[in-house]
Amino acid sequence: MTHTTTELAALSPAPSASVLDDYARGWRGKLRQTGLLLAVIFIASWYVGLFDFQTLANGVPAIGTLLGESLPPDFNNVMDWVSPLIDTLAMSIAGTAIAVTASIPLAFLAARNTSPNPVVFHVTRTILNALRSVPELIMGIIFVAAVGFGALPGVLALGLHSIGMVGKFFAEAIEHVDEAPVEAANAAGATRLQVLYHAVLPQVLPQFADVSIYRWEYNFRASTVMGMVGAGGIGFELMGSLRIMQYQEVSAILIVILLMVTLVDSLSGHLRKKFK
Repeated sequence: MTHTTTELAALSPAPSASVLDDYARGWRGKLRQTGLLLAVIFIASWYVGLFDFQTLANGVPAIGTLLGESLPPDFNNVMDWVSPLIDTLAMSIAGTAIAVTASIPLAFLAARNTSPNPVVFHVTRTILNALRSVPELIMGIIFVAAVGFGALPGVLALGLHSIGMVGKFFAEAIEHVDEAPVEAANAAGATRLQVLYHAVLPQVLPQFADVSIYRWEYNFRASTVMGMVGAGGIGFELMGSLRIMQYQEVSAILIVILLMVTLVDSLSGHLRKKFK
């Protein structure tokens, strides 16, 4: 038995008016949210002078002059930058190691599903928030005043600031674990530490490794800035050249930093593949 198109349309149930109304309200809500977000972006951009095109245009000749004075790059002292580059690399590695080592226990205390009680959860979260709320540059200034110039204050600043970020990412990874292995371990009579070690940790180790490698990339870039406040590294050489207005040497140092950042990014990408 066959039906015409008109008969099939008549036989199929008509969409509910309430469903269409809900769909329309959902779209209107999304449009309002998008409009509000764009308004906030516009107001913020206007407030900081991003639409002051006259000021931006007046700055173009100065930028052109500065670029002209920076060319060609002066690599005559390139051998003197090898040791600061090693300092910068060592700072990033040591700072990341401090952050990862301290973040693992803090993350288990700051995750809702593994924290022993709400008080510990909120206290640990507050500590992580406090550590990442202070920029590493400010921490670097404080540690330079406390322990003197050199790479050590840079390592301490990078490590403490990174604990706040790495600990947060680790805790979020722990909160999203599959509960089935946890329930199975509990049913088998495992202790709390055994549950964490055998049911939770294996699930989050790949995320932990990925976050740690990403943070190392970030810390290498940040360590170049730490030298500007006296924490050693290639940033210290960069600031020295800037102070005496040796712009050709500044451009050469920036090129060296760019090459090192590219090398670190390539190495981190290789490590990520290894941990997948």
